[in-house]
Amino acid sequence: MTSGPGGAGRGADGEAEAGGSGTGADAADGPGITPLSAQDEAVLAVERRSWPGPGAKERVVRERLGISPTRYYQLLNALLDDPRALAHDPVTINRLRRVRDARRARR
Repeated sequence: MTSGPGGAGRGADGEAEAGGSGTGADAADGPGITPLSAQDEAVLAVERRSWPGPGAKERVVRERLGISPTRYYQLLNALLDDPRALAHDPVTINRLRRVRDARRARR
């Protein structure tokens, strides 16, 4: 298990391992801030991995998360603007924000 930027561990397959919220900032967040849901953390864990093609990723989204790829991308897009997601996984969120901004600039 390796430790990520928020103190979250990842197994050999890159998935977040169970046990705690994995944010590493629960005490620093204060009483009014709620941590990411388990589903939100799972979405980020899937996105963190590299994929050989869209088919493999969509299969994992359906099997492990139990949601459609469309719903997955809706949740992921909402997470890009969530400060809790940025605190949880800044590398992934910032990478995805750069991709989103580049796509918007091309339109």
